[in-house]
Amino acid sequence: MRNSFGHIFTLTTFGESHGEAIGGVVDGMPAGIDIDVDFIQEELNRRRPGQSHITTDRKESDCVELLSGVFEGKSTGTPIGFLVRNANQHSQDYENMRCLFRPSHADFTYYSKYGIRDHRGGGRSSARITISRCVAGALAKLALRQIGVTICAYTSQVADIALDKDYTKYDLSLAETNIVRCPDLDKARQMEELISRVKADGDTLGGVITCVIKGCPVGLGEPEFGKLHASLGAAMLSINAAKGFEYGDGFDSVLTRGSEQNDIFKAKNNGTERQETLTNHSGGIQGGISNGQDIFFRVAFKPVATVLKEQKTIDLEGNETTLRARGRHDPCVLPRAVPIVEAMAAMTILDHYLIAKTVKINP
Repeated sequence: MRNSFGHIFTLTTFGESHGEAIGGVVDGMPAGIDIDVDFIQEELNRRRPGQSHITTDRKESDCVELLSGVFEGKSTGTPIGFLVRNANQHSQDYENMRCLFRPSHADFTYYSKYGIRDHRGGGRSSARITISRCVAGALAKLALRQIGVTICAYTSQVADIALDKDYTKYDLSLAETNIVRCPDLDKARQMEELISRVKADGDTLGGVITCVIKGCPVGLGEPEFGKLHASLGAAMLSINAAKGFEYGDGFDSVLTRGSEQNDIFKAKNNGTERQETLTNHSGGIQGGISNGQDIFFRVAFKPVATVLKEQKTIDLEGNETTLRARGRHDPCVLPRAVPIVEAMAAMTILDHYLIAKTVKINP
């Protein structure tokens, strides 16, 4: 089972949804980076359950404990171990699922592969495991600050309520002012109302998260099998419930001609250090390598598989039966998935930066 991410900046995770704790080890963190523990905790708070009426009712403080790799407020360059303890498990809510396979969950595939599974909240397949990604992503963000890279994700679509795809039309800082994490406040209100209605009906919704990376150096990524967009895509599709990834104009580019799609270079007479282009249809990546423009991409998330409605399923022996799920579940993953998307983007960019070694990262 692969439990590690990255090449130079790496994360190895451990834990289960209803186990004692979730944790991990980050290796390859550059030495001398200021470690802002409050910032790391804030990133976890953005992901934690129970933060609004449109998220799961599970109550967890998700307090991070840094166990190693930090001395006098700075990274030492050695592995950073961390732990987040589980405190509010309701394992009894899943007892009726012990001998059943939940539709569209990992229950059947895990059991078929390993011959054993943790039925309590999905065990290792639970989205609670993404806690480790948020901690590692926060560390990566702290390192990326040193080279001026910023990452901002937001909810751009819930069901059929969608924003325009041009992120430059919005003040992205507004995303953190509402519980849906959408920078269009009117659309955010509509999304919130829809999620509330669907939650009351015991059902779930999917949507899209858009992510924008600014300040990325030119030259990250490789032209063949180490393409930057391929790494970003793999990182995003490793997130629970992620079903699709596109960067730049993505699938919309098939509607245009090459003469319309090409990003024309600006003459470098405007005093800027970076070579700029008139447009950015490429999404900041060309030939698998970052070109210095904003990197932007979108990730599609399916509706949460656990619905509080009776569904037909099968038991461990393949006999038909019915299931009515209990427990505390998100009616829509989008609001809590925003910081996870940012975390995976940060880890990917830092890992590629350390591979490329284009600029000295230490302050």
